Amino acid sequence: MKNIAIIMGGYSSEYQISLKSGNVVYNNLDQTKYKGYRIHIFKEKWVYVDDNDNEYVVDKNDFSVIVNGSKVIFDCVFNAIHGTPGEDGLMQAYFELLGIKQTSCDYYQAALTFNKRDLLSVLKPYGIKTATSFYLNHGDEINVDEIIDKVGLPCFVKPNKSGSSFGISKVHKKEDFLTAVENAYKEDNEIIIESFLDGTEVSVGVINYKGEIIVLPITEIVSENDFFDYEAKYLGKSQEITPARLTPDVESRVREVAKKAYEVLKMSGFSRSEYILVNGEPHMLEMNTIPGLTNESLIPQQAREAGISLSDLFSNAIELGLK
Repeated sequence: MKNIAIIMGGYSSEYQISLKSGNVVYNNLDQTKYKGYRIHIFKEKWVYVDDNDNEYVVDKNDFSVIVNGSKVIFDCVFNAIHGTPGEDGLMQAYFELLGIKQTSCDYYQAALTFNKRDLLSVLKPYGIKTATSFYLNHGDEINVDEIIDKVGLPCFVKPNKSGSSFGISKVHKKEDFLTAVENAYKEDNEIIIESFLDGTEVSVGVINYKGEIIVLPITEIVSENDFFDYEAKYLGKSQEITPARLTPDVESRVREVAKKAYEVLKMSGFSRSEYILVNGEPHMLEMNTIPGLTNESLIPQQAREAGISLSDLFSNAIELGLK
């Protein structure tokens, strides 16, 4: 029986979604093979939480925990932390230093993909298309006319490093631009401003399944809101159609680009990328390396469509991590 630490929570606005994801993993672990431990990672405490909500402090020196007088060490860590420190490379580097196996990608891939600007810059030479963009660091002088000349209106103003659509605005009018910038700076000190791509939005899961890189069935996103924002993602204000309504040609193009991005970045573990299809050509928005794993989340939906149960999906991630 392998001891599996399921880390959840985190230091960002996404911590509640992460707790949901972590509990879904905990509840769907194959109990014939694994003993799961829910580990809450917060700025003020790292604790193991048992089924009666008792808390046991995690020893950060070796990531162990003392339960009823005996020391528990972990064979593998299942990472379900969206945002920092689980999705930006910090936890990955920590576990690598300690020599503990984990389900997520390496620290470099995590840090790179968490930074939308750097991710898109790295993929561009490989022919992966993106929106026209402009970048701001906190404190930079803001020339609104210059930015709008480059990206046009409407445009998107986003924190460079955050998830779940926190801090994102779609700007239709020049006079709303600075308010959107302020909103994004609440989440991050770097901002990415992107041209509006008019097309179909799709979300594509790519995973290593039993040693082979596979592209899961594609999900089409139809938001009732102005874009696929927090409400659309989590409060049912969108339709998520899996498999997406794409022609065979367009579908094979999306699959090819998604797989190429995964391979170019030397990814491992889960990934879920968002694309806008403009005239059938995928333009990448971002890649998530710790995608949501709640029952409503896209990767579980896509896995179900592919005939992979949650238990199999999670077992596969752990087995690959252990290798």
